[in-house]
This record gives sequence, structure tokens and C-alpha cells, in this order.
Amino acid sequence: MAGLRLGPLLRYADGSSATVWVEASRPCTAEVRCTDGAGGSARTFQVAGHHYALVPVSGLTPGTTAAYEVLLDGARVWPLPGSRLPASVIRSPGPDDGVRVAFGSCRWAAAPPGEEDPVGPDALGTLAARIAADPDGERPDVLLLLGDQVYADETSDGTRRWLAARRDLRDPPGTEVADYEEYTRLYYESWLAPEVRWLLSTVPSCMIFDDHDVIDDWNTSASWVADMRATDWWRERLLSGLMSYWAYQHLGNLSPAELAADPLLTAVRATPDGTDALRAFAAKADADPGAVRWSYRRDFGRVRLLMVDTRAARVLDEERRAMLDPDEAAWLREQMLDTPGSCDHLLVGSSLPWLLPHLVHDVEGWNAALCRGERGARWARFGERLRRAADLEHWSAFRSSFDALAGLLAETGTGPQAPATVCVLSGDVHHAYVAEPSWADRAPDARVVQLTCSPVHNSVPLSIRLGFRFGWSAAARALGRAFARHGRLGRSAVRWRRTGGPWFGNQLMTLTLRGRSARLRLERARPGGRAGDGAASVLRTVVETDLAP
Repeated sequence: MAGLRLGPLLRYADGSSATVWVEASRPCTAEVRCTDGAGGSARTFQVAGHHYALVPVSGLTPGTTAAYEVLLDGARVWPLPGSRLPASVIRSPGPDDGVRVAFGSCRWAAAPPGEEDPVGPDALGTLAARIAADPDGERPDVLLLLGDQVYADETSDGTRRWLAARRDLRDPPGTEVADYEEYTRLYYESWLAPEVRWLLSTVPSCMIFDDHDVIDDWNTSASWVADMRATDWWRERLLSGLMSYWAYQHLGNLSPAELAADPLLTAVRATPDGTDALRAFAAKADADPGAVRWSYRRDFGRVRLLMVDTRAARVLDEERRAMLDPDEAAWLREQMLDTPGSCDHLLVGSSLPWLLPHLVHDVEGWNAALCRGERGARWARFGERLRRAADLEHWSAFRSSFDALAGLLAETGTGPQAPATVCVLSGDVHHAYVAEPSWADRAPDARVVQLTCSPVHNSVPLSIRLGFRFGWSAAARALGRAFARHGRLGRSAVRWRRTGGPWFGNQLMTLTLRGRSARLRLERARPGGRAGDGAASVLRTVVETDLAP
């Protein structure tokens, strides 16, 4: 009899259809049945001994909410027997509904039950507890997870014990994950906590990777890639990371129509074991980043989301470094400018912030100039060492890409048919802030903002707090200009100012978009109740403000 190993995850949802992802313990037919008669079924496909299904759900009625159950070969496996959590539901938006988008990044798996969590309450688990306590109350319409859903290079104590029982940790990559099976352990650990599992079953989600989903500094430079490829463990690690990302995260980002037309999914489903087909796909993605597109578009009524791959699509040659390869950049431009007047709000999901504290921005630009040889070979070698040590590889380290995105955002936000807001949503930097750009040669009609929120559940050392607070200061800005002069950097295409933050802690941002209005709220997870009573954590509002009245 097939069992439910992981999931269900409600991934895609629109007014009439949805997709539900599951991992089963053996080959089977997965079925979703809704209380309103909607539903669907799909046969599992196999990758490296694991069995997955993306179940397309059809027949939903716009503007309604339907509870659902999951069956494997006709036997009900969800809801779990004895669960105290509410029923999982699929909410189908109506044509005039607003959209509530919650987002964040950087989530370590929560500590096992009964163990103290060293980094404090998990914002995702805390959100789940709040929704479960009031199922008819406010909840996100979609959850955007902007990178570092799992940490392949920073494993938990429990995972390290599991790895030690499997192989000798004295051999590279040591306590980091090495292959596909070990990646599946990370997802199992991260998504199995009861509250988080239930949340992901009842709130649709969109995901994109960042570096820790594979390894810290992934694709930071051409010389970094060369050094990694010279090791005897990197290829298996990278291919396994891309394969597991496709199976656990990427497929769920696609609509039912996109899934039906996806040639790789068709090939994997057509064979008893799709491992070889998926591995060949991952190898092609590694050899030629332009051959595979991980970026994608989702429309929520008149809200458009463009989730952008800022890791695998890079051009790393020092003379033509770019955050996005030419095909990816062309795709982004096409999607942002598609059908003027067709959206009220444009969201650009980028795991890495476009606008950073001014000192960090200037140091990254200076460092990129050094690595390019602007100050000679000795400075170039120093620059590469510094780039890796300090993670200097955001948009500001790809100056042409930074300026191109600045121009594209301004162009999209200008004109009588411009959206009300153009928001770049990011994480990565372990604090939250709002930054607003301005252009010397134009004033966009839309409100353009950088909204950054992380971590969802991770450590925020004092050094990070102090460093980023200083990085936003006037003194830091002056220091940054000195770095820019040394690197012979020209004037940036855009200026910006911080209009909110920095805020620290485990947190989530939520955008509430209705018509052409937009409201932003930042909430931080904190222990709840009286000291010592063991009460659950709560989300407390840090700031709430209108972006577009």
C-alpha cells in the first residue's frame, strides 16, 4: 500500500484549476477530491527511487473555497489521521478579488519538537499557527519563497547524524549533502513539521532557488566555477541539486497547461525511471545556462509576478559579466513590457536585492572592477579572494545588468498605462528594508520600490546587524564613493534612498493588492504568551504602510 511520504503542497491555483504536489512511498495513482466535486488524478513518476505526482485539479468555481483530501490508489492519506489542524482547502479567486502576497527567504528547518530553537521562532510555522487558529480569517493568497528553501551546505545536527550513518564524513563534502538522496532528506526535514506541512497544503506557493539550495556563492565567478569543477565531488552535488530543485520546487511553479506541454516532464513520465532523463537535463543546464529557463511568470488577475533566476543564468566571463544571459534578459524585458495596461501591479521576484545599502553596492562594483583587471593583476587576485570571502555577487557586482534593470523598471513604470506599483521582491541579506530609486532623466508614473525581507528562519549575528546599519548611513555612503573612485566606476544610472528599515529577526512581508492600491506589512515572529508558559510564537506587526493609496 502506498503511503504519503511528503506533501501535499498546493502549488498553482487560479479561478478554475490548481495543482497539488505529493511524494509517495511507491508507484501509485494520486488523486485529489474536493468537497465541491472538483478534483483530478495523476500517476506518479520516479526519480532516483522517489515517487512524485503533480495532480491537476479542475472544475473549481471562482470565488469559492473547497476542502480537499488526497488518496493514493484509492486509500485516503490526507488529512492525516488524528490531525488537529483544519482541513486543507483550495481557494479559487474571483475575478474582482484582491491579492495578498506574503514573501521571504532563507529558512533553516525548524528544530524538532521539544528542542529549543537556537535562532528563534520560525516565521513560516508561526504564520501557519495563526491561520490554523482562525481558518476563516486573513491569509495569504500566495506565498513567495525567494531562495534558500534548503541549505545543502549548512546541515542540521539531525541530518549530520543521518549522513554519518550513510557515509564517512571525513571525505568531501563532509557534512554537506553529496547526492540526490541526501537532498531529499533536506526537503523531508524542512517540509515535514506539522504546521508548515499544513500551511503548504492550503496556501499556494511560488519558489525560486538561491545559492544555499546548492552551495554558498554558487556561480559567483568563472574562477570559482573552475575551482569547483576540479574537485571530485562537485559534479554530483550540482546535478543532484538541480534535479531535486526541478522535482521539489520548479515543477510546482508551472500551470497545468505548462505542465502538460513540458517536454522533460513528458519524457520522465514516459519511462519507469526518469532519473537518466532528468540527469541529462541537469547536465545540459550546467553546461549551457542559456539552454534552460528556470524563470517563470504567474498572473494573479491584474497582478503580474515575474520570478527571475539570478543564479544559474549568469554570464561569468570577466569582460562581459551579466546577471542574466542575453536570452534570459530578453525574456524578462518581453514579460515586463507585455501588453501595456494589462496589470495594475508588477512584481519582480529576485532572490538577490537589486538595491543594497550604498556602501555594499559601491564595494561590490569596486570589487568587480578589480577582478576585471581595472587596477592590474595583483589587485585582480585580491579582488577574487575578497569576492568569495564577502559574498560580493549581487546585482551591483554586475554593473551592466544593474543599469539595464534600472532602465527597464523605469520604462515599465512610465506612461499612462503604467502599473500603479513596480516592486522588486528580494531576500538573501538577512534583514528587511524598503528602498526607493530615482532617475535623473525621468520620473516614473508608477511607484518603484525595492522590498527586501529575510530571513524567514535563520541566524542574524550581531556583526550582520551592525554592518548593515552602518552600510545605510551617510558616513558609509561617503566611504562607498571612495571605493567607487578607486575602481574607476562611472555614475550609476539610478540613485536610491532607504525609506524603511533596517529591520532584523525572523520575518515575513505581505503585500495586499486591490485594484490599484497596495499596502505593505512587515511581521516578525516572536515568542508568544507569558514567559515560561510554553505558548506558541506569534507574528507581530513591525510596520504597515501604503505604497499606493
